[in-house]
Amino acid sequence: MSEKYKAKGAHEIYFVTLSVVQWADVFTRRDYNEILCDSLAYCQSQKGLTLYAWCIMTNHLHLICSAPYLPDVIRDFKKYTAKEILRAVQDTPLESRKSWLLWLFKSAGESSAKNEVFKLWQTGYHPILLDSNTKIDQRLDYLHQNPVKAGFVEEPEDWLYSSARDYAGRAGRLKLTFIE
Repeated sequence: MSEKYKAKGAHEIYFVTLSVVQWADVFTRRDYNEILCDSLAYCQSQKGLTLYAWCIMTNHLHLICSAPYLPDVIRDFKKYTAKEILRAVQDTPLESRKSWLLWLFKSAGESSAKNEVFKLWQTGYHPILLDSNTKIDQRLDYLHQNPVKAGFVEEPEDWLYSSARDYAGRAGRLKLTFIE
């Protein structure tokens, strides 16, 4: 992996993107999004993750965050959520895409370098250091505008799984630390 995309500073702020294998639209069910939110909340309370902004899209997740050991936090988050989402897909009787999703996760796992049984997340998380107010503002706007540009909502704060709600003064799903 390039040195350009490695989180090094314990207290530095990063823009992070986690993407689903094959960019599959997995996060179309509330249950799956809640697994991500609950896991992020756990990482905040137990692993030192500080969230400044976030947005769950149908096939990826954006975070503006920091943590003393960010690579470890991301690794644990991805590992746990992959297992929980796999379990949820298997256990959800109304999941019309169950066979396809299980096939996709299995195929991705078998073709991965680690030869995993199942794989939900693409390898890596592409951390980008936000070392200026300009970079922070650009990424914050990009992250919050994602659901608008995708045509899901007209206003960023209307997207339930985004910190845009918090920035608009509405109650959000996760605890945030606002960038001063």
